[in-house]
Amino acid sequence: MKVPLLDLRAQLATIEDEMVEAVVNVVRSTRYIQGPEVEGLEQEIAEYSGVARGVGVSSGTDALLVSLMSLGIGQGDYVLTTPYSFFATMGVILRVGAKPVFADIDLESYNIDPEKMAEVLAADVDHKIKAIIPVHLYGQCADMKAINKLAEQYNIPVVEDAAQAIGAEYPLVHADGSVEVKKAGALGTCGCFSFFPSKNLGGIGDGGMVVTTDEKFADHLALMRNHGMNPKYYHPSVGGNFRLDPIQATALRVKLPHLNSWHDGRRENADSYAEMFARTSLLDEAKVVLPKRVYQEFEGEIAGRFHIYNQFILRVEKRDELRDFLLAEGVGCEVYYPVPLHKQECLGAYSHGLSYPEAEKAADTTIALPIYAELTAPMQQYVVDKIAEFYSKDC
Repeated sequence: MKVPLLDLRAQLATIEDEMVEAVVNVVRSTRYIQGPEVEGLEQEIAEYSGVARGVGVSSGTDALLVSLMSLGIGQGDYVLTTPYSFFATMGVILRVGAKPVFADIDLESYNIDPEKMAEVLAADVDHKIKAIIPVHLYGQCADMKAINKLAEQYNIPVVEDAAQAIGAEYPLVHADGSVEVKKAGALGTCGCFSFFPSKNLGGIGDGGMVVTTDEKFADHLALMRNHGMNPKYYHPSVGGNFRLDPIQATALRVKLPHLNSWHDGRRENADSYAEMFARTSLLDEAKVVLPKRVYQEFEGEIAGRFHIYNQFILRVEKRDELRDFLLAEGVGCEVYYPVPLHKQECLGAYSHGLSYPEAEKAADTTIALPIYAELTAPMQQYVVDKIAEFYSKDC
């Protein structure tokens, strides 16, 4: 049996006619830059995320980049973030001339650890840290209440890297015990989404968006994505060409109404994996550690999508050998991410030889399995059986 890591054809089959019609309509409109499709998507994503404004941009990377540019982050500044994420999280910091500073992750969630962040911020006696970028990795929000408390204490803006987490929810517990549910992107100064095709909400090419509750900041983002130009040929700021393509916007508008059902499909598949692995000895023997829903205590009292499983991540023994075995057996899998950011060659002198043990452990032991909504139960059982077969050879 062949089980791909992701099957976009299976998703497309359910919406192909509508998608083709929408794209053709854009082609026939000859509105190829900005226009009503981009504006419509911005409004719909903002409403979906529970914020005032959305600003469409050319990629998730550019969403992060234009956010830092709009905050005035540059030479001499430091940005606090996680060492365990896709390279873009760190790359945009370097591109604006700033330097990354890392705090280790919590191995249960794979997200940045607020306690480690507090240590880093307390050590910043010169107050050079000018922004914080938490990453909502794999589709589950970082602990934003604790992160925002630190940000307020040090008066630092928070740029949410929500590239993998559009629609993921976070339970904000208030002092009186009430719980307010907010979505990723609505928890910081701004939130940055990626519409790369492999995301839960993926386009038919590159695309991204910044969302925010701050209207003035949104206006500046819109200025900066278009060369810092307003009016035409007048440039009060130096921006870039970060505009979202209307063909991507229209494709995403077709997909957005289906997003919550796709999230639910992924969550159901995660539950099925848990049941299937429980029928093996792999969990008891700790050869496999399943991903944890860190906010699952709220799932009984609040119907929420606290984990949307952009990836389904296992922590395993003999990870590289298992990956090679699964690929040979027709099971798609991937390692996110084999090299932590502080060990990337291009970081050079900025790394200072520091170690982040939890991030390094995650990089050495994690593997992603297929989790897309169209995955069938027999396909999942095949994946679990093959993993069990691999470890049975060790006995």
